Amino acid sequence: MNRPSLRGRLRHFSPRQRPRFRGPSFNRLIPNLMTMMGLCFGLVAIRFAIEGRFPQAASFIVVAAVIDGLDGRIARLLKGTSRFGAEFDSLSDFLCFGVAPGLILYLWTLQNAGPLGFIPCVMFAVCSALRLARFNAASIAEPGVVPAPKPAYAYNFFTGVPAPAGAGLALFPLFASLAFAESEWLRLAEAIRFPLFSAIVLFVVGGLMVSTLPSWSFKNFKVPAQMVLPLLLGTGAFIAFLVTEPWAALALGGAIYMGMLFFSARSYGRLKREAEALVAQGDGAPVQE
Repeated sequence: MNRPSLRGRLRHFSPRQRPRFRGPSFNRLIPNLMTMMGLCFGLVAIRFAIEGRFPQAASFIVVAAVIDGLDGRIARLLKGTSRFGAEFDSLSDFLCFGVAPGLILYLWTLQNAGPLGFIPCVMFAVCSALRLARFNAASIAEPGVVPAPKPAYAYNFFTGVPAPAGAGLALFPLFASLAFAESEWLRLAEAIRFPLFSAIVLFVVGGLMVSTLPSWSFKNFKVPAQMVLPLLLGTGAFIAFLVTEPWAALALGGAIYMGMLFFSARSYGRLKREAEALVAQGDGAPVQE
C-alpha cells in the first residue's frame, strides 16, 4: 500500500484562504453611519422635548447640526458620495431640522396658545420640506436635459437659508430664554417664552428657507491673508464663550448669522453686477470672491 508523501500530508494542513466578500468598503459607509447618528440625535431630541427636558433637546439638535456639517465633507474626502447617501441625508435633515425644532417650540411654549399654536410648527416643517426638495431637484439632472452651468460666483452661495442654519435660527427663542434664565434677567426670559414671539420666529425663518435670498455657503470662501489672524482669535474667543455660556453663545451666533444675511445678499449682488459688466465688455471671464 502506497503511503502519501510528506508533501501530500502537509497539504491537508495548509492555511485556508479567507473568503472574499463583495460590497463597499467600511470607509465608504462612515458618512452614512454619521447621517444615521444625526437622525438618532434628532429623534432623541424629540423625546427629551416630550419629557420637558428642553435644554437637552436643544443640545441634541445642535449636535445633529454639527454631524450634518461633517458627513458630507467626510464623504467627499473618503470618496464615499452616493445617491443613496444624498437622499438619506435629506430625509435626516427634514426630521432633525424641519420637524424637531417646531415640535420642541410647540411643547416649550406654543401649546399655551391652543390649537392655533400648532400652525407655525406645520408651516415651518412645510417650508423645510420645500427647501430640501428644491435643493434635491436642482442637484438632479433631468434625462436628456443638459443643465445650464451656474456662474462661478454662484457656487459660493446657497439659495435661501439651509436647513441646519434654519433650525438654529428657529430655536433662537429657546436659546435666549435659557441664557437669561441662568442670569438675573428672569423677567426677560419669561417674556421671550411668550408664544407669539416663537410663532413669528418660525414664520420668518420658514420664509427665509424657501426664499431665493443668497446666503454664504462658506465651502469655497477665501479668507484674505490679513484676516486670518483676527479670524482665528475670534473663533477661539467664541469657543471659550461657548464653553462657559453655551446658551448665550448659541443665541449670539444666531443673531450674527441673521445679520450676515444682509451682507451675503449685498456681496452676491456686487459679484453679479461685476460679472454682467465683464460680459457686456466682451470678456466672459468668471468672477470669484
